[in-house]
Amino acid sequence: MAEANQREAIDLGEKFGLFSDQWSPRIIAGLNDLHVKIAKIEGEFVWHSHAETDEFFLVHKGSFVMEYRDRSVTLKAGDVHIVPRGVEHRPVAAAECEIVMIEPAGTLNTGDAGGDRTVEAPPWI
Repeated sequence: MAEANQREAIDLGEKFGLFSDQWSPRIIAGLNDLHVKIAKIEGEFVWHSHAETDEFFLVHKGSFVMEYRDRSVTLKAGDVHIVPRGVEHRPVAAAECEIVMIEPAGTLNTGDAGGDRTVEAPPWI
């Protein structure tokens, strides 16, 4: 799908309704050199970091824990959290959770870890 018409409102509920797979981000908007992505998550993701960028997370629905090697942060619907660049982390969701992320275009979801959960080119929806 081509880039979304960014002159219109973006209905997050509608966008989340367009897919069911987890840990597979979709791009819903772009601003400057950033992408706004959404994803459904459940279970544990891989430990990873992003040496060049911070990551913005907003919980749309549900809750999850952002684990760090030395602590964890619990996030619920409406919460925002920033993961600092270069800090190893992994999201963990006990039940399905819907998240919004803002990060530079081209940022890999698995950061420096790679692996079979890496989404090289998330689709626009």
